[in-house]
Amino acid sequence: MSIDRVRSYLGRWNRDKDIIEMNVSTATVSEAASALGVIPARIAKSISLRIENSIVIIVTAGDMKLDNRKYRDRFGIKARMLSPEEALEMTGHAVGGVCPFALPPNVDVYLDVSMKRFQTVYPACGSDNSAIELTMTEIDEYSQNKNWVDVCRPIEMTQA
Repeated sequence: MSIDRVRSYLGRWNRDKDIIEMNVSTATVSEAASALGVIPARIAKSISLRIENSIVIIVTAGDMKLDNRKYRDRFGIKARMLSPEEALEMTGHAVGGVCPFALPPNVDVYLDVSMKRFQTVYPACGSDNSAIELTMTEIDEYSQNKNWVDVCRPIEMTQA
């Protein structure tokens, strides 16, 4: 299972015991925020994309989404998200549990600056019911982040 690989991976830093597993789904930002009792913005969501023959994971605050112009300016290509089948095959994690840990060597991780406004965030840990609380220094180190990027913008809320 993907969570077992993540648990082993985070064991390098003695953080394997800090993975939070819940009896409810954390597959979406709102589900994770509700289960953890935090605001949605503190959920570190991982977006899996293809750049030519490479795969990248952009980790962003839960209240953000990719900004196509910023993404194209940074990576020189239009953003193309992986399908659920591609995400599982190419990252080793199913949608709802995609995370920046225990990834194949050809997958690069970039952390979006939107998370830096928080002391800690909660990324998934390879399953649709897991998370771990990490500081910015920890997520930077554990994800083997290639670079901090600014490729997202706030999700527009509709008014009722």
